Amino acid sequence: MTHRVLMAGFRHETNTFSRLPTDLAAFEARALYRGAEIERAYQGTQTEMAAFFDACPRHGWTPIPVLAADATPSGKVTRAAFETFTNEILAALDSEGPVDALFLPLHGAMVTEHEEDGEGALLEAIRAKVGRALPIAVTLDLHANVTDRMAALADIIVSYRTYPHIDQYAIATEALDLLARTLAGEIAPRCTVARGALLDAVDHGRTTAPGPMTEVLASAATFGAEAGVLSVSINAGFPWADIRDAGPTAVVVGDGESARYAEIAEALMAEAWDKRHRLTIQTLSVAEAMAAVKAAGAGVGPVVLADYADNPGGGGYGDSVDLLGGMIAAGLENAAYANMYDPEAAALCTRAGAGAAVALTLGGKLDPRFGAPLQVAGKVLRLTDGRLTFDGPMNAGVAVDMGPTAVLEVASGLGTIEVVVTSGRFQAYDQQYLKNAGIDPAQKSVVAVKSAQHFRAAYAPIAREIIVVDGGGGLTSANFKELPFEKLRRPIYPLDLE
Repeated sequence: MTHRVLMAGFRHETNTFSRLPTDLAAFEARALYRGAEIERAYQGTQTEMAAFFDACPRHGWTPIPVLAADATPSGKVTRAAFETFTNEILAALDSEGPVDALFLPLHGAMVTEHEEDGEGALLEAIRAKVGRALPIAVTLDLHANVTDRMAALADIIVSYRTYPHIDQYAIATEALDLLARTLAGEIAPRCTVARGALLDAVDHGRTTAPGPMTEVLASAATFGAEAGVLSVSINAGFPWADIRDAGPTAVVVGDGESARYAEIAEALMAEAWDKRHRLTIQTLSVAEAMAAVKAAGAGVGPVVLADYADNPGGGGYGDSVDLLGGMIAAGLENAAYANMYDPEAAALCTRAGAGAAVALTLGGKLDPRFGAPLQVAGKVLRLTDGRLTFDGPMNAGVAVDMGPTAVLEVASGLGTIEVVVTSGRFQAYDQQYLKNAGIDPAQKSVVAVKSAQHFRAAYAPIAREIIVVDGGGGLTSANFKELPFEKLRRPIYPLDLE
């Protein structure tokens, strides 16, 4: 029997402290594909969507691709955007039906203007349409805030196990294989979730060095070998969300009902609690980071500076000038910086043209809480259309369009810094953000990127040293005690409990 499987991806990681609403235009600016467009956009990439299209012939399924919507992390998803995409999925269940199963690549940390549990609300709307018997498999980002409602409404939940997220294809394949076994009547999966009094733990999910996350994942793998256990996920959670259930969770997918699954999930969360103070990175202030760069001296490969506090991948505005200003004041030479989100400055450089001398205000335009724009004078080195394709290892093959982009050369001591100024907000975790702009990062002495952790997949192989900078000048600073939480359950670590 050929099964008809509907796929709909609707992804957003919501920083509720951001002033930028996530509307339809935000999805259009990053990734919005429908129907046959989805396969053309993702076939051959290392993504969940590609895994779906590869799984269908392997399992003898008829694929029904409906939606692939993704927006750069920012503020709450507007009600209009949420209802537009939810209604498209519900309408497809009528127009493309009957279907035998659903595959939903989600994020797990979506908050809307009217719902703090965006994925739970989406699943609830779908269940109201299709009932409880139709199997639903979900993939989630490692930084999902998994709610009880999500676990109750999905049959299968499998989250990424790497950060940087280089296993998206493999995780989707795991979820789809479980879905195939469900359709064959071999298993009856159910999800169990546990959380603790934690807002942030397991080293925020980092897997690039031995530490709390890799250790808890090892424990999860051991539990995963038990009879009846189909999959175990450890979610580091997304702490920049003022919702009741923000924070780390353990999700066990078990065959049928068993009290053992809850015991496993609780044991994993107890381990996360015990390891809550351990980190594999040290963050430095901007001044400390500049001193560290000077101390590193000359050598082969760049010193890579990661702007942790203003990471667009966690909802940062991407226009904080704290780090760039520090680099200029420190007189760093042969340096590059990616990216500065400033459509106004990008447009000014585009009008001036390559080779032109310009004086402008750069960054610092979205939120006065994080400082004023930087006054700079420089030269427009290059202009691009901002279209590039990642070459990995994270999201290899995925194309993005940043809009008109300029490379602005600004003086710094005896040398220069080449700043990539973009019209779109993107986390600079792939080398193509620089290479597409005519900059070879391997030939630079210093490379600064607005990224907290994902950059390591592409930049660690060329880096002489990595320095993580958290000067507090952005929405993704790890100083959680300065955030005005109102809805979060309390008491909780690290706000109240130590």
